[in-house]
Amino acid sequence: MKSLPIALVSLLTLSQITACSKTTDDTLVLQSSDNQGHTAPTMATMQANQEVIKQLPFTNQQDFIDAKRGLIASLDSLVTPNAAGDNVWDMDAYKFIEYNGIDGEAPASVNPSLWRQASLNNIHGLFKVNDGIYQLRGFDLANMTLIEGEKGWIVVDPLTSKETAKMAFDFAQKHLGQKPISAILFTHSHIDHFGGALGLVSAEEVKQQGIRIIAPEGFMEEATSENIIAGTAMSRRSMFMYGKRLARTERGHIGSGLGKGPAFGSFGILEPNEIVNHDTNTLKVDGINIEFQFTPGSEAPAEFTFYLPDHKAFCGAEVVSRNMHNLYTLRGAKVRDALKWSSYIDQARTQFANADTYFGSHHWPMWGQDNIQNFLKLQRDSYKYIHDQSVRLMNGGATPSEVAEQITMPESLRTSFPNRGYYGTLKHNAKAVYQGYLGWYDANPANLDPLPDEESAIRYIEMMGGIERVVEQAQLAFNNANDDTGAYRWVAELLNKAVFFDPDHTAAKALLARTYDQLGYQSESAPWRDVYLTAAYELRHGGPEKGIDIALMRDVLLETPVERFFDTLSVRLNGPKAEGENYAIKINFNDKDLSYVLNIENSVLYHQSTKSWNNSQLDNTGSKQAINATLNVKHELFIDMLIGRAGLKKTLFSDDLSIDGSKLDLLAFLSLFDRPMGDFNIITP
Repeated sequence: MKSLPIALVSLLTLSQITACSKTTDDTLVLQSSDNQGHTAPTMATMQANQEVIKQLPFTNQQDFIDAKRGLIASLDSLVTPNAAGDNVWDMDAYKFIEYNGIDGEAPASVNPSLWRQASLNNIHGLFKVNDGIYQLRGFDLANMTLIEGEKGWIVVDPLTSKETAKMAFDFAQKHLGQKPISAILFTHSHIDHFGGALGLVSAEEVKQQGIRIIAPEGFMEEATSENIIAGTAMSRRSMFMYGKRLARTERGHIGSGLGKGPAFGSFGILEPNEIVNHDTNTLKVDGINIEFQFTPGSEAPAEFTFYLPDHKAFCGAEVVSRNMHNLYTLRGAKVRDALKWSSYIDQARTQFANADTYFGSHHWPMWGQDNIQNFLKLQRDSYKYIHDQSVRLMNGGATPSEVAEQITMPESLRTSFPNRGYYGTLKHNAKAVYQGYLGWYDANPANLDPLPDEESAIRYIEMMGGIERVVEQAQLAFNNANDDTGAYRWVAELLNKAVFFDPDHTAAKALLARTYDQLGYQSESAPWRDVYLTAAYELRHGGPEKGIDIALMRDVLLETPVERFFDTLSVRLNGPKAEGENYAIKINFNDKDLSYVLNIENSVLYHQSTKSWNNSQLDNTGSKQAINATLNVKHELFIDMLIGRAGLKKTLFSDDLSIDGSKLDLLAFLSLFDRPMGDFNIITP
């Protein structure tokens, strides 16, 4: 990925309003835009962001003290390229973010609370957390932690990509001394905590050197399923959530709240050789005693935290962090259980009560038992409060949107910076609680079988007198935003209808983009900001030429259980295209001594091992089902074929594999599968 351009934008404050020109709609706006077209903050946005400063204790500088504590070394330029020379990580792009840590001063185009968080996440380097515990922060979205064992390093969470993991570990070795890796701990099943493993060691080295790979029960299944079954849709939505296409500027992407953003490099995975579950209490790893807390179904389906009793240090993994996390993540994922999450935090608070050092998979550490206890209580109570009050409102008849609008946090939780919605938000987390219990249907029959967006838009726009009338009314509402706090939300709703009615209407798209700019500038949540600003970008410049390349996941796919990979084939089968087709294809993986039969009936794909396949079983016509073709292939080549790395027709008729039976039937079978590109439209039809 090429590094994104940097455009340093002048700081706009209320004192600079005289530099703005007055438009005919009486709204003060700056008649300029940045290099991606993002317009200046309006008076309504500037006033909204100024109000934030009054609501939070910005003079408290303890976070900045903690974030800088123990710094051993940092890099003046932290840019990580891949083998092709493209940057997969660029901390230099965020150098425009400066904050004095005292009065909440921020550009008018950024929520001051989010600017503070982005400034803290800018602090990067190699840090000493405690004797024998070190962290590399700012080398990727997550932290890599190194625990000094008797013989080598215990690596905790080796980042997202091979490139960033290698860069970070090499930097640590330079300053801490050369030592082998004795163990790797994957705290949970999200890719920013395991994807870089192959940048440190290979699977062969793990076996040869006896390196312990420790992960929570269910890790491999969850790590691979999340990135495969719905991976294409998640990747496209991640472009919005993480602002992949946005410039790193005061009017663009400034971070993700959880860190700066994910690295888009080469991903891999190592299969664990030791599993932590409810039966695991303490393991001795390279001479270090580690007490585990198994926390499945919290922030990740497979996760653990741990405590180092000899260091009195607690690693909260991602069960706790210095922001409100997601009960539902905007990229798309299974809803998380707020009540279970809260209970795990309470359990950790009591189980590891002697901890006087806290460190996590993201953000900066904390010291002092009282500080840690208070931090854990506030995090615990936030998730339970969201759960309990969302259910209370739900049981009172509130719909998801009403729950989100009505719920408010008590001051003790609301004014705590680690509980602020820099990543997750109170509103969409409250909706997640509703979804977890009652699902998508809000019980209003009008929402049971509504018209699709495009058809609904046509009827709405025609009823309202045509698109010109709608855009005119939207402009009036936009102009009155100073006096109406919900104006931009209403304008977005109105113009979304207009754009789905006519996606080529220049005025509608331009005003909707300006509206999304303002909603983004006001957002305290970094993902919300990135979603709004990416929407504005795509209205102005169109969708991506291509999605995220699935070939980047090749090393993950190679380690994915074959059965799981066949599951993703099932969801790529084009049902209407497969109607009436019956095929049975046998696949022999020569290098794995594995053999499977894939068969299509009733537009559904099934797979089973050859051992359980009965060649005489009947298809839906009552005829005997026969094998159409047998493909003898190496597992690696099969993966390359399906991700497009190896040309299909050329490969099938080459010497790299052999086919028994009908090659034409095999080609016909494979032609029934879609190859999703991950570049679909989101903000236009």
